[in-house]
Amino acid sequence: MNKSSFEQNGGTYRMVGDYRIPNITLPAEASKPLGVWGLKYKDYLMKHKRVQFNIMLMTGTLLTHLAEIDEQASAMFYRLVEQMKVNEGITEKFKADDQMEWVARMNNIEARAKKIVNHELIFTA
Repeated sequence: MNKSSFEQNGGTYRMVGDYRIPNITLPAEASKPLGVWGLKYKDYLMKHKRVQFNIMLMTGTLLTHLAEIDEQASAMFYRLVEQMKVNEGITEKFKADDQMEWVARMNNIEARAKKIVNHELIFTA
């Protein structure tokens, strides 16, 4: 019997009943818990970049890549929020003086920071 190209490249099979099943395993990948940014990026890849998603999944680099994006996006988000707070004069004194206005401004800052992170890192072309 001729060897298949899989066997010619060093692959092996196991018999299950009458069927030959290839012995394929994915490389071990460090599993870090993903935050909101990593999960959002994973969803984007699955829906809009299917080939890239499948390649990373098959090569065992998907979780590492998602964890890196999650870490970068989180750092960028917190950095942006802090910069916007400084630029707009949002201080602890302002928080103590007018809590409702402080909450409204912080919500606005966080919404803008999320939009920037989504545009720059998550939903990239």
